Amino acid sequence: MTEKRRLAELPTHHVKPPKSSGMWMDVWRQIRRNRAAVAGIIILGILIFVAIAAPWLAPHDPYEMNLRDALKPPGTPGHILGTDELGRDTLSRLIYGSRISLTVGLIVVGIAGTIGVVLGAVSGYYGGVADFVIMRTVDLLLAFPFLVLAIAVVSVVGASLTNMMIVLGAVSWISYARLVRGLVLSLREEEFVVAARVVGVRDRQIILRHILPNTLGVVIVQATFGVAMAILAASALSFLGMGAQPPTAEWGAMLSTAKKNMRQHPMLAIAPGFAIMITVLAINFVGDALRDALDPRLRI
Repeated sequence: MTEKRRLAELPTHHVKPPKSSGMWMDVWRQIRRNRAAVAGIIILGILIFVAIAAPWLAPHDPYEMNLRDALKPPGTPGHILGTDELGRDTLSRLIYGSRISLTVGLIVVGIAGTIGVVLGAVSGYYGGVADFVIMRTVDLLLAFPFLVLAIAVVSVVGASLTNMMIVLGAVSWISYARLVRGLVLSLREEEFVVAARVVGVRDRQIILRHILPNTLGVVIVQATFGVAMAILAASALSFLGMGAQPPTAEWGAMLSTAKKNMRQHPMLAIAPGFAIMITVLAINFVGDALRDALDPRLRI
């Protein structure tokens, strides 16, 4: 009772532990020292600019067909990267494809992160039956390969870009849930959480205001890698015909249509393949730097 009374007498403004206002500045300074991360940020900046300015940057309509100009080689006047089997400009489709790939990555991570963070917080904070049900669901989903599970679900709900994003988000929340649960299990026993509980702060407020903000850094790192994985998974599904459907200008779908003429016109496959590779590589560079910068054991 003495300990409980002492905690109850704590002023409410001491409930939440103070954070260094310069933490994110320290993180940014450490990221700037990482040349690969800087290169990744520059590449991502260019990709975002290209995606936003696609209507002004694309030299042609990405969906305009002209069979007379079909399968033009790279360097053809008016078609820097050539054309596909329907006479559509490869560069224009590549530019518009950046819009779809980046959008897919962000939406999938938004869905997966929301589901995973909520379920992980509930599982870690309340424990008991909720923890058992959520974690056994996670174990069950982990028994299936991620891409195989996504293909199975998409084949049931129907192949489309929207369905693909929803399915990828719905099957990739597992890593967020496990990560957040582990953090919440340790944070819920910290003094500032115990003090908040003793003075009568509701569980919902404790989770939202005191626990989840302390998991933000780790979740951001996980989300960064999640965007890269979502882009790869979306491209794979579109390549297999389970994602974006023709004539959508999406990198994975472009690879799928290019396989018929890959030997005679390799640029049709090289261009979208390189775009996927450089995008995922840039995101991973940034994710690695964020992980190192947010790790207190590695922070300088």
